[in-house]
Amino acid sequence: MSKKRTLLRGAQALLGEQHQHEPRPLDVLVEDGRIAAIEPAGTLGGADRVVDLSRHLLVPGLVNGHQHSHEHFQRGRTENLPLELWMHLVRTRMPVPLTPRQAYLRTMIGAIESLRTGCTTLVDDMALGAAIDRPRIEACLQAYDDAGIRALVGFAMMDKPIVDNFPFLAQHMPPAMVEEMRAGRRPDPQDCLALVRDLAASRHPHSRRVGVLVSASAPQRCTEPFLMQVRALADELALPVITHVQETRLQVVTGQLFYGCPMVEYLDRIGFLKPATSLIHAVWLNPREIEALARTGATAQHNPWSNLLLGSGIQPVRELLDAGVNVSLGSDGSCSTVTVNMLNVLGSAAALSKIRGDDHARWLSAQEALHAGTVAGARALGFGDRLGSLHVGAMADLVAYRTDTVTFTPMSDPVRQLVYAERGAGLDFSMVDGEVAIQNGRLVRVDEAALLAEIQHEFAELMPQYARAEADMAPVLAAMERIHREGLATPIAPDTFAARLP
Repeated sequence: MSKKRTLLRGAQALLGEQHQHEPRPLDVLVEDGRIAAIEPAGTLGGADRVVDLSRHLLVPGLVNGHQHSHEHFQRGRTENLPLELWMHLVRTRMPVPLTPRQAYLRTMIGAIESLRTGCTTLVDDMALGAAIDRPRIEACLQAYDDAGIRALVGFAMMDKPIVDNFPFLAQHMPPAMVEEMRAGRRPDPQDCLALVRDLAASRHPHSRRVGVLVSASAPQRCTEPFLMQVRALADELALPVITHVQETRLQVVTGQLFYGCPMVEYLDRIGFLKPATSLIHAVWLNPREIEALARTGATAQHNPWSNLLLGSGIQPVRELLDAGVNVSLGSDGSCSTVTVNMLNVLGSAAALSKIRGDDHARWLSAQEALHAGTVAGARALGFGDRLGSLHVGAMADLVAYRTDTVTFTPMSDPVRQLVYAERGAGLDFSMVDGEVAIQNGRLVRVDEAALLAEIQHEFAELMPQYARAEADMAPVLAAMERIHREGLATPIAPDTFAARLP
């Protein structure tokens, strides 16, 4: 599709990497998917189409570095469970098979909510289930193509059974249950690597709006040789890497028992940490691990809303920033979070920092939260300064919020009002890669109402299967409760930054 010259006329804007508010109305010319010019309103012309954005605030689209499309049919189905129990209600022993159309619809939930809440780029860390199903994968990619959002899709690769990423199995899980879970079907890890290689040939994220990246589910779910294969593939193909690391206290205990040190130190030791490598969550860290992230250029991704709802803890964001670590933001999956609203993530990140210590000068500001959700998110994915800020030459991933709303009235500080108050009700316009996705508050590329109605219908048919699969996990949850409590009773290194209130 050829991209037209589009003139966005008359908006206030947040400019540059510092998101400096420019109150004078501006014209922004978009050409071939890039910002071609930014000038005072009324001075630019020669466009194929003009979008009136007077009484709007134009800002860069948010970057959601982490969500799971495979959870969208399970949103709101759990509450008040720590990660080690909750995750077994997402990865059940009894699968709920989906048709490609159902996978398309499930993916579209996250795409629509993301666009409606200011996000223009998302990372989808997709679990493949029992086997690689190419029609279902292609359906998910097609959903992102159709919605008009920028997406980088990974496949949560591992070469160990999920059950073997936990300590204390012999003490707390019946041997027959362990063997049953080890015997469960899962994709061949080499086939997963081949899948990424094949898709990257036509869907590299630096040449396609909907592309792929490399995802190692978590270090404890991978053997060291497989982790290094993942690292080598990403280096060869110049793809970003994501992996879940030290989300919970039990995972610190797991690192101690599996590797003789916490997991970030282990990843540093084997040479896994590099730029464009995001450690998802990275909640429980010690000073040596923070130094390693700064030295290697890896990113620590903050998922504040998810960490709150799962009780995982609070990332030491200020200590990371002080060390020079790139800190990005993500929503995580909607089975735990109920929403992938990135505006909610921005507000949560800034607000949650204020219960970490008494020195208010070290609390996270709204400006820093917005930077993490835009500039730092783009950097984490290898886009550099081409994405995440409004400047000439940047990719045209832009959103605009109405300023004639109670959220921005009176307008004292638009960044603070955006981060702490706006949650999507005022979002009126969205553009991704120079193409309009939302105009006058309406998605223009898909029939949102029809899709939501179809989703409700399809889920009504699937809901009994989800309920049966969840009920079947009761014995596993009972065993995991014992493992969780054993982990809480196991000491960890005293220099680990406290991530939870006593």
